[in-house]
Amino acid sequence: MIKNKTAIYSKEKESEPSVRFCALGGLEEIGRNMMFVEYKNEIVIIDAGLQFPEEETPGIDFIIPNISYLEPRKANIRAIILSHAHYDHIGAIPYIIEKLGNPPIFTTSLTKEIVLKRQEDFPNLPKLNITVVKNNDKIKLSNYFEAEFFGIPHTIPDAMGILLKTPVGNFANFIDFRIEYDINDKPIGLDEIEAVAKQNIHTLFIDSTNSEVPGHSMSEKVVEKNLEEILKSAKGRVIVAMFSSLIDRFEAIIRIAEKLNKKIVISGYSMKSNIQIAQRLGIIKVKQGTIIPIEAIGHFKDDRLVILSTGAQGESNASLMKIISGENRYLRIKPGDTVIFSSSVVPGNERSVQGLKDNLARQGAIIYHSDIADVHASGHATSEDLKMVMKIIKPKFVIPIHGYYYMRSVYKKLADEIGFNKDNVILLDNGKVAEISKNKITILKEEIPSFYVMVDGLGVGDVEEVVLRDRKALSAEGMMVVILTLKKDNNRLIKSPDIISRGFIYLKENQKIIEDIRSSLKGIIARLPAYEKIDVDYLKTLVREQVSRLIFEKTRRRPMVLPVIIEV
Repeated sequence: MIKNKTAIYSKEKESEPSVRFCALGGLEEIGRNMMFVEYKNEIVIIDAGLQFPEEETPGIDFIIPNISYLEPRKANIRAIILSHAHYDHIGAIPYIIEKLGNPPIFTTSLTKEIVLKRQEDFPNLPKLNITVVKNNDKIKLSNYFEAEFFGIPHTIPDAMGILLKTPVGNFANFIDFRIEYDINDKPIGLDEIEAVAKQNIHTLFIDSTNSEVPGHSMSEKVVEKNLEEILKSAKGRVIVAMFSSLIDRFEAIIRIAEKLNKKIVISGYSMKSNIQIAQRLGIIKVKQGTIIPIEAIGHFKDDRLVILSTGAQGESNASLMKIISGENRYLRIKPGDTVIFSSSVVPGNERSVQGLKDNLARQGAIIYHSDIADVHASGHATSEDLKMVMKIIKPKFVIPIHGYYYMRSVYKKLADEIGFNKDNVILLDNGKVAEISKNKITILKEEIPSFYVMVDGLGVGDVEEVVLRDRKALSAEGMMVVILTLKKDNNRLIKSPDIISRGFIYLKENQKIIEDIRSSLKGIIARLPAYEKIDVDYLKTLVREQVSRLIFEKTRRRPMVLPVIIEV
């Protein structure tokens, strides 16, 4: 529900138009990236990603953007533009596309194929209407919006930035990007950015993920060189753990393996799918026989094997975890295996990743990660690169995107360092609406719903805050089930109350507490009128309150108490 009642679009004079901008995710977290611009009766959406669960969302598969503002306006949606194929930018599509009226999607060929591959898991959804675009393509999206696309370096091929032409000026959205450097540490590919700068940019939307990281981005060439040295010197198998979407890194490792006469094994369904798509599109070229099936791993000496695996973030169902735990049928860690974590740790996953390293070390593996060796280059521009882009583009305004508030607030300091007016760096939160006119940006009091929508199994949005609160309580304090079997005609106990404890106390070692609870329950039942029909809900509340109070007095703990009343 919108807190401040306003019109669907702002009324303005024809000579003074204003475009509304809002992010539904990506401005207070890493992931769940989705934003839209709106003018009169036209809406253009950029990206629709998911966010992986946090400690505060136990049992959740992932989190998607809240589209309750867009659903009643689905007739106004002219386009969804997908910038690249990472799931934090495309992962929500199957869950929202039908609710948004299945609008046209504009994206690159690789992103299209990965989106369509995922749609196979949702056979009942309507066929997607996808138009493939390339760098420098210009698309008239609607009466008021036109898009032009430009290439940006990231960790996946076919990533693109978006130049959106609007009634108030040109918006340049760099989504997720980095600056690439050659082996001599010189920036390359700046011609694309300089071409964008010539378009007289009104507002620059720019990646914030690495805004606080000093210096400039590490060259992917450095990473390739280090990976080659590790693969060359390894005495046994090499396992490279990374995201399933790091297609540029796959291509480099496959090239290195072929040079060193090693075989590639792929472990992880999503990684295998993405590599097959990239091969089909000609992005990855593999010699015959380089990639072998995992079943054939025993036919080759250990020092000729390179295993590409998912699970670098410690995901419980991913390939690396199954290899470590012995659940994988064909692969187990051997002493002397080299394991490379060729990805950065997503904030919030530090403990899971540390657990992986501990388990690998216990089994005798040799471990490399980005803190001790240059085996990963981030896909996000660092502070010096961000300043360089702002200096080249020379926008009127900057809106930092894709990062926590602190990451985005750093832009005020970066802007000051290059002489850009820091007051023109606009910091928004998810759900806040910015009204953008030709000479100013105003943050409205209006707030669009942007709270979490959680996907849990087949359920989408049916896990509310109260459910999460119960899950957290169960994980922290455990639960106790109290079963009372009553005779229906006189409301008396047929047998002693049954008590079940899960995650609270071990019953055999706490008989005194159990007997105290049973005595309390017998007292409650004894006070019930003998021949009147009881209010079961009232009795459950009474039992819950008294048992909870007794448990707290005895243990100073608050497990969830679930009374069950059976009338016979």
